[in-house]
Amino acid sequence: MTHFPQPHPSRRAARIQLGDSVLAAIRLEDGRRTKAKLQTISATGGLLRLPQSLGEGDFVEVAFQTQAGPVHGMAEVLSPTRKLDDSVLQPFRFVAIEDDDHRRLRTSLDHVVERSSLGMKSSAFSTY
Repeated sequence: MTHFPQPHPSRRAARIQLGDSVLAAIRLEDGRRTKAKLQTISATGGLLRLPQSLGEGDFVEVAFQTQAGPVHGMAEVLSPTRKLDDSVLQPFRFVAIEDDDHRRLRTSLDHVVERSSLGMKSSAFSTY
C-alpha cells in the first residue's frame, strides 16, 4: 500500500541534518536522471544539494540508502532556497511513498533522534 505523507498542521516533522554525506538519485518526469546530496531529511520531505535547480512544482522520484535499507518515493520539488557557487539547495516534499520505504525512513529517523538524545553520533543514513 502507498503512504501519502501529510504534514501535521501545527507541528513540523523532525528534521535530521545530514551535511554532504548522503547521495540521492533523482529521476525526473522525462526520464532524465541526476545525482544530489541529501542535506536534510524528515518523514515528509527534505533538502537536496543539486548541481542545478529543478523546476518548482516538478514531480520526481527520489532514492537514497539508509542502514534500514533503500528509501524510494515520489516527491514534489519546491522553490530553491539558496544558490551556492557550484550548486543549489532545493527542498522537496514526499507526495507518495510505499509503506516499506516509509517504515525504513521512519526507522532511520528514529534511530538518529534516539542516538542524538544520548549524545551519540549515528550512521543510520548510508554514504556511497
